[in-house]
Amino acid sequence: MKANISVLAKSFSAVGLLVGILFFAASLTPSLMPRSFLVQGALSGFCAALGYGVGVAAVWLWRYLEIPVPRARVQKAAKWIAVVLCIGTTGVFLWKAAQWQNTVRSLMGLEPVDSVEPIELAAIALGIFLVVVLFARLFRQTFRLFQRRLNRVVPRRVSKVIGGILAVALFWSVAQGVLFKVVLRMVDTSFRELDARIDDGSTRPSDPAKPGGPGSVLDWQNLGRQGRTFIASGPTGAQIGNFFNAKALDPIRVYVGLNSAETVDERARLALEELKRDGGFERSALIVIVPTGTGWVDPEGIDTVEYLHHGDIASVAMQYSYLSSWLSLLVEPGYGAEAGQALFRQVYRHWVALPRETRPKLYLYGLSLGAMNSELSAHLYDIISDPFQGALWSGPPFQSRIWNSVTSDRNPGSPAWLPRFRDGSIIRFTNQDNALNIPDAIWGPLRIVYLQYASDPVTFFDFHALYREPDWMKSRRGPDVSPSLRWIPGVTMLQLLFDMATATTSPMGYGHVYAPEHYIDGWLAVTAPPNIQPNDISRLKAFFFERSRSSGYPPPSD
Repeated sequence: MKANISVLAKSFSAVGLLVGILFFAASLTPSLMPRSFLVQGALSGFCAALGYGVGVAAVWLWRYLEIPVPRARVQKAAKWIAVVLCIGTTGVFLWKAAQWQNTVRSLMGLEPVDSVEPIELAAIALGIFLVVVLFARLFRQTFRLFQRRLNRVVPRRVSKVIGGILAVALFWSVAQGVLFKVVLRMVDTSFRELDARIDDGSTRPSDPAKPGGPGSVLDWQNLGRQGRTFIASGPTGAQIGNFFNAKALDPIRVYVGLNSAETVDERARLALEELKRDGGFERSALIVIVPTGTGWVDPEGIDTVEYLHHGDIASVAMQYSYLSSWLSLLVEPGYGAEAGQALFRQVYRHWVALPRETRPKLYLYGLSLGAMNSELSAHLYDIISDPFQGALWSGPPFQSRIWNSVTSDRNPGSPAWLPRFRDGSIIRFTNQDNALNIPDAIWGPLRIVYLQYASDPVTFFDFHALYREPDWMKSRRGPDVSPSLRWIPGVTMLQLLFDMATATTSPMGYGHVYAPEHYIDGWLAVTAPPNIQPNDISRLKAFFFERSRSSGYPPPSD
């Protein structure tokens, strides 16, 4: 047993281990989200494995270039100096880790931590490191197997190239075909069946004007859990009227679940028919919603605009998945866009056929993956002759096409986390501090607002952070980003990747959890609701602030 452990230990590269230790230490520096020792341990393990790979690659390159190797005595001295420096650096970074985490936590109003649990953290990191290294060795053995077989029929260097390509193709096909396509599709199908059966405590509406009620074209059970919650949880006209001490209408909500029809086009047609039946086109405003990957519609985003319009508003949404947004991107990245386009197409065709003076104003809304797919739902050339009135997109993912284009073309001097785009007549950005009132800027007929937080890794993740500093880190930092955050090649990208996985665990108003008071600012700018006074706005913000921070309010479901 001891002999096997000794052989295993000697199989590791000394240079690789030293560089891995440095990457482990660097992973302790802060990023966008606060990290528990469990998350930090997993992150540090992957960073150590990445550093080990960099060290091994550096040794290989040194030998490949036939650079002279130092004498044994020099190598030994250098190794010991490197060991001391690496261990010392790691000790200092572990000592400062809690302080760094507290720079993030304090900005988000969280209690400080006294320690990062270094022993538990190191144990988790070691386990992750060993698993990743063993996986890499499996890949190497696969590559060598292909190479040996090919050596019989092709030259040695050709066999290396082809063997490498085959090994990559094999591992990628297994990961994509087995994990992403088969397993996740099975999970999606299972959740679809379960969602139709689970009793979430909601009862079928008795009101004929409600989706799923008597006379509805939609079956209540087939709306799914998220759909039933969306329909049943909205504010009533009485609640809105009591708040404003004025008459208010019951907001109209329509939701079509995945089980409501077989195809996306059939579901979109059902949504239109139900919207027409319920009188959605007779309201003053109509919102086409693209939900998140789970089918969830953020109540903070919709309840607020229903209050602002005194209930004289309708909204319609259509489910396209049961998986979290990031899983939906892996399983079927284009499916959400297809659903968004189908729903918008049905609603828009009916809307443009109505008299302009009596039809509702038309708006788009989406959060997270819903924002990205909502962007894709309407093509410019299809609407340019008769455009919708505006859109509010919150927490747009970093792949969002329009968001990327506008951010890249922002006005010089404006930061990437809060861009200014041209004269601000069409597109504006905002965050926790309302930045929508731009001096000398006049809104045009089409108003688009992006609500985004500088601390949201779903928006500001960047694969290029592997080898270059992201733009949002180069200028002054956002108000909710740690001043201690520094770009470190390789490490920063992994930090942001882990941040993205934990983005919905932040307090409301930070990360990927959007606060109602910030939605109110966005909706005021986009929809310009009538009969709203400054005192109403401040009272409404206070009301939603208290409601959203109450212990019983449901967490985000992205």
